[in-house]
Amino acid sequence: MNRAAEVIRESWALSSGSPLVADTDAITPRAAVWTGTIVAQVVDLVYWRNLRKTGFVFTGLVVGLASLFQLSTITVLSHLCLAVMCVTFPLRLYYKLLEALRWNPGVHPFQSYLDYDSSLTDKETVAMVEEVVLLIAFAVSEIKRLLFIDSMVDSIKFVVLLYLLTYVGILTNGLTLVMTAVIVVFSVPLLYRKQQVRIRKMTRVVRAFVKRIRASCVSLYETVRPPPSPAPSTKPAAPAAPAAKQKAKSK
Repeated sequence: MNRAAEVIRESWALSSGSPLVADTDAITPRAAVWTGTIVAQVVDLVYWRNLRKTGFVFTGLVVGLASLFQLSTITVLSHLCLAVMCVTFPLRLYYKLLEALRWNPGVHPFQSYLDYDSSLTDKETVAMVEEVVLLIAFAVSEIKRLLFIDSMVDSIKFVVLLYLLTYVGILTNGLTLVMTAVIVVFSVPLLYRKQQVRIRKMTRVVRAFVKRIRASCVSLYETVRPPPSPAPSTKPAAPAAPAAKQKAKSK
């Protein structure tokens, strides 16, 4: 994260020409550990290291995104919160009843979630806001560079991408793309782990085929290419010895 921030800072400073006052070392070790923990949890979910947890998250994401096709975001979030409270509220009442009967020493069933410290210090908040501002500034500078033709090649690529996106927008919408991306992200690592040997064999076959095609194209090009024109021969310079002898005779 720090390295990415440095790259974004340098790019934004070069494109905008304005100095950056904030320091990249503002991210405290606690924020770095917090970010690393989130990344590790996401990787564990994607690689299905905990089947129950990943299955729950994957099913919830797919069902939630599918619900957005028919319902609004507010309705989906409200029903999701109500579903969670339908589990937590009776469980809390059950523990209260056990406490009233003195069968429970007053332990809260969700105390571990309540004790989890998800707050940020002032430095961590400033560092995270700074990262977001730098990302937005970098995106704005890149879009400005592409729209106002700073580089012809990059702008042509951007035009082609926008033209292709118009067809994508006709065929599907953003919600479908998000759902497809979620399914692909959760399915590809599992498929690779299950069919790892077969996928590696297919990859070797494809690489060998590509190499053969490339070698055939290179050999065909060498055959069709006209021979290089011979370099013009330079005439040797006339020896200067006879001229020196004529000068000696004249003397």
